[in-house]
Amino acid sequence: MKIRTLIVDDEPHALEIIEKYIVHFPELELVDRCNNAVQAFHVLQKNAIDLLFLDIKMPGLLGTELVRTLTNPPKIIFTTAYQDYALEGFDLNALDYLLKPIPFDRFLKAMDKVFNGYRPEQLPASISKPPVSEIKNDNYLYLRVDRRMVKINVNDIYWAESLKDYIKIALADKTYISKQKISVLEELLPEEKFVRIHRSFIVSIEKVQSYHSFAIEILGRELPIGRNYKEECRKRLR
Repeated sequence: MKIRTLIVDDEPHALEIIEKYIVHFPELELVDRCNNAVQAFHVLQKNAIDLLFLDIKMPGLLGTELVRTLTNPPKIIFTTAYQDYALEGFDLNALDYLLKPIPFDRFLKAMDKVFNGYRPEQLPASISKPPVSEIKNDNYLYLRVDRRMVKINVNDIYWAESLKDYIKIALADKTYISKQKISVLEELLPEEKFVRIHRSFIVSIEKVQSYHSFAIEILGRELPIGRNYKEECRKRLR
């Protein structure tokens, strides 16, 4: 299912940040981006929008005022630099309320709410569900991604990156984001095939292209080697 999405913000940088975050989620289809509420109103009249990232304090018409004009508003995530509107935002049944500058891990939490059910009254139950991750054998594992369990062949994993309460699994042609601690994933991965190089990174030993004292290259990207992991990396990569 594609979630048709609209971004509304009068700050170009804020629009770019949200759009950059959305790229990580293939389930989201960005229909348009608007720099004011009036423009967004016209887009909403002509398009079926499922999810609206909406700034509040904009010239001409506030984001909250826009929502009140809509007979059947989409699911809304307010994005604003002002805490004062939080109560009003939730009175409008907003799915979430993100304060600028919006860090990626906070954006992930909002997306967790989106993927676990749209109705606000369902959110506490869906959020409280524990992440499910289990290793079946040395060749693959299952990770909860969005609302489904995804089977991942461990031999296809290039690296895993910690995003606080989430992890990003990088394969050759795609990435997965799962609500999980990297320390838990480290226990699930075969020790002989993977090495922790940093508090935020685990890499596949056979996928390493080159390395030096401070970083390794993998899939054309340099990943840092943490000071506390240098000795173990040196032993395992030799």
